[in-house]
Parts: sequence; structure tokens; C-alpha cells
Amino acid sequence: MLKVGIIGATGYTGATLVSLLLTHPDVKIALITSNTYKGKKLSDVFPVFKGVFEETLVSTDEDHRGTCDVYFLGLPHGTSMETASRLYDDKAVIIDLSADFRFEDVNIYESAYVKHTAQHLIEKAVFGLPELYRDKIRSAKVIGNPGCYPTSAILALYPLLKRGLLTGDVFIDSKSGVSGAGRDTKLGSLFCEVSEGFRAYNVGTHRHEPEIQKEVSKLQALKIMFTPHLLPINRGILSTTYSRLKTTATTKDILELYQETYRGEPFVRIMDEGQYPDTRFTRYSNYCDIGLKVFDDGRIVIISAIDNLIKGASGQAVQNMNIALGIDETAALKGIPQYP
Repeated sequence: MLKVGIIGATGYTGATLVSLLLTHPDVKIALITSNTYKGKKLSDVFPVFKGVFEETLVSTDEDHRGTCDVYFLGLPHGTSMETASRLYDDKAVIIDLSADFRFEDVNIYESAYVKHTAQHLIEKAVFGLPELYRDKIRSAKVIGNPGCYPTSAILALYPLLKRGLLTGDVFIDSKSGVSGAGRDTKLGSLFCEVSEGFRAYNVGTHRHEPEIQKEVSKLQALKIMFTPHLLPINRGILSTTYSRLKTTATTKDILELYQETYRGEPFVRIMDEGQYPDTRFTRYSNYCDIGLKVFDDGRIVIISAIDNLIKGASGQAVQNMNIALGIDETAALKGIPQYP
């Protein structure tokens, strides 16, 4: 069995990783860390693991290099890069769930986040979106797991961008459940601040916009506008993307193009004509559902739905691990969405 370490195991993504990896046939969780809860059992922090996984959390700051085959970093932006530098040995696979290794251009990263102190690892890192970069992920030792909003937006746009079929600006309107804000106490995430309300936030300043833009720009010279919204639900992302086609096409034509692009992809589901994604039908799964509509004048609307903690974070990280280790890509990720 391959040994896995979860560095920063007490956030939502860390707990989700534990839940997924406990069902994995080829790996064993050998290390879980937390500076806040070191010395406690994970089940003391998350009672859901009572009687299921009773391991004790150790300090994140200890020297864990060489103890695992894979390390998942569930740490804040700016902290992961330091930990990755300590762990890197060109043998173990490091999968970072922060933004620290998502950008090839350090200047773009630093303009959105903080000064990067592990630039020597940036050139080794691969952007971990399997549907686009599977071949590179297979040989990667550092993988920058994509953000949740970028995952939903890029997968929705990729088949059109790949063929240069869009023209003009691209408008991305995304809505996320509250778990996307993390487990730390924040005023804007409190129940009374979220319940029975619906609002946009970080308009024009959200850090995921440059992440989406750099991937779009690799395929077409288009400008995006990204606006995130907070939904009064625990989990899920619905992204609605608006643009215009260069050529005349029908909804049926473009759906066939999407089906061709994602044929064989285990976690992308293309909806039938007239059907559109719903966050209820991707909850607790690694699926990305995509539906679309083309108008007679060339306008197009593409809608995607994911679970922000699974395909948008921990599930995608496990998918990346599976690819990098050369094992079944769907291992520990075969669960269907939970409904109702």
C-alpha cells in the first residue's frame, strides 16, 4: 500500500480527503497534521470519523519529508509553498490544494496573492486539471490543484476555446455554497449573514479570475469577466458562462462537439438538449455536469455544476494522485451524487 500524508487535515478539504482516501484500495493514510489540533484525534475534531478513523494529528511543522509517497497540502495560500519546499525530494508526489503552484507566471501569482518563496518549484509544477493536462500530470511531482470556480468555468469553456470558436468577451457568473469560504470563522459566512440571502462578492477582485484568465488565454485571446456569488447552501457551484460563437451552429451541433471532446472522460457529463445542470445532482461526487444553449444570433450560454469540495478540491486532488501514481483514475471516486 502506498503511504499518503494530509498536511492540514482539519479544514473542509482535509476532512473530505480523509473520507475519500479511506475508501481507496491502493493507499493508506499514514500521516495527518494540524498545528491547531495537534495531539488530538481527528475524530475529536470531526465526530463523523468516530470509530472509523481514530488517528492522532501531529504538528504540521515537524519534518515529514520521506515518510510518505504522496502529500496533500490543505494549507492556506502562502503557507503551502514553504511546506512544499521542506517536503520536496523529487520522489514523493506533492499535491497542493492552495493557489501556490497553479500559476506558471510568478508575477500573476504575486499580483493576486503574496510573494512566492518557492519559485524553484514553480517550473516543476503542473496545473492539475486532468481533462486538459493528464499527460503532464502522469510525470509530475508537484501538482497545483485548480480552484473550484476555475474548474467549473474552464471545463465549461474548453471545447469551444480549443477550436477557437468564441469571439468577444466571456462573462462568467458563478454561485458557490458557503463551504467554499473554508472552515475558519468569518463574519460573511455566519448563518445569519448567509441564510435567506444571495449576494455577489469580490466583484472584479476575486483571485480566481486570473487563474481562469491564464487558462483561457492559452487557447484564445479573449478577455473574461468573472463574478462570484454566495449561495445559502453548504456545497456546490453553478457557473453560467455567456459568450458568442464565431460561426453559425445549433445547440445540437455544439452539444455533439462537447460530447466528442469529453468522450472517455470519467467525470464529465454532458446534458441532453433542453436539460441543464443542478447542484443537487453533483453533490458529494466528482462529476462536472455541463449543459448549454445556442441562440439564432450566435449567442451561447454554457452552464456547469460541480461539488466545490469534491471535483472543485479534494476529489480532483485524488484524481490527480491516481494519474500521477499510474493507478485507476477513478479509484475512491466512483460514488454517485447523493440525492435528495
